[in-house]
Amino acid sequence: MTEAVLKGVSVRGIRACVPALSRTLEEEGLIPDAVERERLIGSIGVRSRRIARPDVMTSDLCQKAADGLIEELGWERDTIDVLIMVTQSADYVIPATACALQSRLGLGSCLAFDINLGCSGYAYGLWTAASLMQTLKVTGRPARALVLAGDVSTSKLLKDDRATVPLFGDAGSATALELDPAAADMFGVFGTDGSGAAHIMVEAGALRLPLLPPDEPHAPEKAAELFRKSRLHLNGTEVFNFTLKNVPVLVKSIFETSGATIDDIDYVLFHQANVFMLNHLRKKSGLPEDKVPVAMETYGNTSSASIPLTIADKLAGAFDRPRDIVLMGFGVGWSWSAMKLKMGPMNAPQVVELA
Repeated sequence: MTEAVLKGVSVRGIRACVPALSRTLEEEGLIPDAVERERLIGSIGVRSRRIARPDVMTSDLCQKAADGLIEELGWERDTIDVLIMVTQSADYVIPATACALQSRLGLGSCLAFDINLGCSGYAYGLWTAASLMQTLKVTGRPARALVLAGDVSTSKLLKDDRATVPLFGDAGSATALELDPAAADMFGVFGTDGSGAAHIMVEAGALRLPLLPPDEPHAPEKAAELFRKSRLHLNGTEVFNFTLKNVPVLVKSIFETSGATIDDIDYVLFHQANVFMLNHLRKKSGLPEDKVPVAMETYGNTSSASIPLTIADKLAGAFDRPRDIVLMGFGVGWSWSAMKLKMGPMNAPQVVELA
């Protein structure tokens, strides 16, 4: 694992955006038996999920979150120097979604690019933005950044897949950062083990397994195979094994790196994988329940948006004063990340809807 420290960057605001459409597991019709359905809901902790319409992209959710946050902060749009989009459901193969959003948000010329990460991506995005801000030459004002994180994961699910349909929902988010000499240090721990890449994967659709044939149309059998491989595959057993092996070590590492104890921390924000897993991790890591908020019941697992969405949903009133926060992301890749930072005082984070 890689450990790091950053100085002089503050979080100024957070906003999340979810689709207005909500769908319950019962409405999916995937598990007709009520007893079995309730047992699954109790395990994963998801009773309903927010589902984006087919014409709503991750960029639309992040754009609404970002527009509201920029207006709330009173920032001039040409004072934003860095725009990072963390997503695994980009609008296009090319160009980067961040480039399109730079224009749609009315920003001036700035650093803009995508990070193709999911469950661990929020902390990676914050760390990358904070690192870049410290290298910029800006005159007369502090450097500023927006980190947009989200996914429309439901667009990649097979309708009959019991491993994914009950679990995943859609959301976007925006987080504003600003250089601040008085800011507390940020501490980070990051790691990767690509040997587990196949266990959470959309196999088809890029160059290694393209959906479009090079010469002539695919045979029906091949087309059907590629259709299924263009949807999300999740090996739940391997995900659970990876999490139990690596995340308690990650928890220990971020506390050791930052020199903090659990008594020093107000909240630990885990990626919202599933409730059974989160409860197990919390207990194994010795974390008190009141410091580990969970926001899955009406949203589901929202990939890279899950941590800022949990902050906005469960901790909206917490930031009237500075709070010591630990962020923990883990999953697809295998990839993992943790940050210890101070947030606040700042305006209350919000969850808004996109109709």
